[in-house]
Amino acid sequence: MSKIIKAGVIGCGNISQAYFDAAKKLDGLEIKSCADLIMEKAEAKAEENGFLAVTVAELLADPEIQIVINLTTPQAHAEVNLQALEAGKHVHCEKPFAVNREDGEKVLALAQEKGLLTGCAPDTFFGGGLQTCRKMIDDNWIGKPVAGTAFMCCPGHESWHPNPGFYYLKGGGPMLDMGPYYLTALVHLLGPVKRVSALCGRKADERLATSEEANGQVLPVEVNTHAAGTLEFVSGAIITLVMSFDVWKQSIPPIEIHGTNGSLKVPDPNCFDGDISIFRGGMEDWENVPYSHGYTDNMRSIGAADMAQAIQSGRPNRCSGEMAFHVLDVMLAFDESSESGTHIEIQSTCAQPQPLPLNLKEGQLDD
Repeated sequence: MSKIIKAGVIGCGNISQAYFDAAKKLDGLEIKSCADLIMEKAEAKAEENGFLAVTVAELLADPEIQIVINLTTPQAHAEVNLQALEAGKHVHCEKPFAVNREDGEKVLALAQEKGLLTGCAPDTFFGGGLQTCRKMIDDNWIGKPVAGTAFMCCPGHESWHPNPGFYYLKGGGPMLDMGPYYLTALVHLLGPVKRVSALCGRKADERLATSEEANGQVLPVEVNTHAAGTLEFVSGAIITLVMSFDVWKQSIPPIEIHGTNGSLKVPDPNCFDGDISIFRGGMEDWENVPYSHGYTDNMRSIGAADMAQAIQSGRPNRCSGEMAFHVLDVMLAFDESSESGTHIEIQSTCAQPQPLPLNLKEGQLDD
């Protein structure tokens, strides 16, 4: 790239180091500084990674910073996104894009008014696993996709996370926490969603934390912790999706896509790699498929790097706020469908992100 786009990170919690590590490997993006409401956290990450620790106000006022990477908790995503846009910065945030449609719409509207880009995790669909699956579908390996399944079932995060409480408050739950990975992967593979029909519930109104840092804390549960539903895509594909924090162990593959000529096992969308298998008529069993694309390490920051390269080239960023808002719209429709007993027609849409080219050099996202 001809120019380095400098970024600042707001939020130095659990996920931040993965962003810092990956950013060092990607062209066109340099993290200059970081900020956190707890200054000691920012200082520790700055010392570990060799950049500046600053206050949020100082980061937003820095004229060299063009992108804000927002790694705050979900409840703060929209507020920080709006602050960054008001300061004239492009913004890429952790998932979800917002915790309600109104806040998400405000972010998109302000970005459009100011001519700035928005983006949002997950960016795992840039990984070799999901990019290979996209190429296989685009190249007609399984014919026209007509059906599929997507399952993320676990017992919740209170046994391992140092601060699990927010996962069970408004803006948390399995759908807004893990749903973005699965739904973003599906939109990447199949395009936007047309309508949703779902049932949702929870096993308890309180949960007990058993992680070392939070052991013994009673966690109020404000959200549904099991969501099961059916998605109809604009393309016609019908996908069954289950997101749950109420399941002790599952044995179902993360995602399978079934087409008119075959079936495809898609790797865990929370990862950049994973096994890919295909079955077509005449085969005796599933066969593993080698990757067509790179980026199989933990490359969080790749969405922000794609934004940096998009700023320079003028193309749309693949990990767009419009796609993230569409995913949010779909996720919120699960509770609405369950409460109303009806299908929910999805009002938003988005462009299916462009796949990565083949044979990219490490660090590149464009030819």
